[in-house]
Amino acid sequence: MSINDVVIVGGGPAGLAAALILGRAHRRVLLLDAGHGRNAPAEAVHNFLTRDGTPPAELRELARAELSAYPSVEIREETVTAVSPGFRVELSGGATAGARRLLLATGLSDALPGPPGVEALWGRSAFHCPYCHGWEVSGKAVAVVGAAPARVRLALQLSRFADVALCTDQEPLDPAARAKLLAHGVTVRDERIARLEAADARLERIVFEDGPPLPRQAVFVVNVARRNQTDLAARLGCATFADGCVEVNEFGQTSVRGVYAAGDLARRATVPVPLAAVIAAAAAGTVAGAALDQDLLSADFDLPAFAAPKG
Repeated sequence: MSINDVVIVGGGPAGLAAALILGRAHRRVLLLDAGHGRNAPAEAVHNFLTRDGTPPAELRELARAELSAYPSVEIREETVTAVSPGFRVELSGGATAGARRLLLATGLSDALPGPPGVEALWGRSAFHCPYCHGWEVSGKAVAVVGAAPARVRLALQLSRFADVALCTDQEPLDPAARAKLLAHGVTVRDERIARLEAADARLERIVFEDGPPLPRQAVFVVNVARRNQTDLAARLGCATFADGCVEVNEFGQTSVRGVYAAGDLARRATVPVPLAAVIAAAAAGTVAGAALDQDLLSADFDLPAFAAPKG
């Protein structure tokens, strides 16, 4: 069984960035990629400096091409089926691999909310993040679904550059919020949403159970249901939050010694929600990769610990 300095589970931006910094440090790395990227449905990655507008699959291939320059980094299209004490990793293909340290970068997956029809539009004209997709709806007719204060805030944010309708879907809307929305040109529709209708895989209109349909070109829905791609963190005994995210410190260390986590799978206690931006995941992977190298350096030369583990 081969012994790697680090086994990275997850080949998204966090795992790839960690592999890059570790490869450049001559660390032996095995990166395992199941190929289930959270942003795969999206047409493009945004807010990634020098790569704004790049399709997710293309960004992944560019990263892999860069990693090919570092011979100590190996990439396999496999998943982890089990991890034994001492980080003996069993792979879906039947092989096993040893690791001195483990980095979890498997990310989250989206369990999409209603209304009916959103799945076919997800990442193309149904969104949840104004920073990832707000620019693309400039000058268009868009809808925001929901009536909570955060939905009102989003509708007002988008109203600066788009024609916005807030669709409460029969949720109660605060009267003061309604007045503010109307005063800033935001239409309010209170009927129950029956479905989203599309043409050529693009949102065409919102159909209500009562009342006329609402022509729209994009819709922003609440994405509150997020799931871990695997239960590996739980099986390892890592401390987690109520939302399922793995708790880490500023260096990506979990509560389990030798196990790190990065990307939208993990967050610090001071951050209320996982940061879903691709560039944030890559930055977290870079930090975790450097911390892993320093952790191993301390072990190799009997030096003081680089940082105290989370636990």
